[in-house]
Amino acid sequence: MCKGLAALPHSCLERAKEIKIKLGILLQKPDTAADLVIPYNEKPEKPAKTQKPSLDEALQWRDSLDKVLQNNYGLTSFKSFLKSEFSEENLEFWIACEDYKKIKSPLKMAEKAKQIYEEFIQTEAPKEVNIDHFTKDITMKNLVEPSLSSFDVAQKRIHALMEKDSLPRFVRSEFYQELIK
Repeated sequence: MCKGLAALPHSCLERAKEIKIKLGILLQKPDTAADLVIPYNEKPEKPAKTQKPSLDEALQWRDSLDKVLQNNYGLTSFKSFLKSEFSEENLEFWIACEDYKKIKSPLKMAEKAKQIYEEFIQTEAPKEVNIDHFTKDITMKNLVEPSLSSFDVAQKRIHALMEKDSLPRFVRSEFYQELIK
């Protein structure tokens, strides 16, 4: 092991190993359908609906963050890329907002709103997203009486940020370039 890696904290090395394993799994290309079979003792967390996109679909991702977010493979790839850069909080916030909009119960909505606020919005939150004070103030006022649109302004700001910053980095990434070859 080189001296540089030895100086890193153990937690950083473990996180790097975890990312390397996940990217390796994503980059594997099964030769046959038999390679996709899950051994009997392993159960997937969710049904595997992620199918490698066509070249045309993948090429559309360059121009539209929405195309990436609407495609399961694109979303998974984008999330893995952001995790490799330690910048996945914006996407996680966007996904949390999408899940929040599906809640029907006012009680559950209030609980989820509080959770999202504490995890992503409040100052010094564990996964604090980069939004301006004006947007933060609007969001806080919306949370007095939570509704399905409570996070809309913040979610739109984060979407715009990902579209202007994260998406261009993603489409320049080695992973995306390999995908479209």
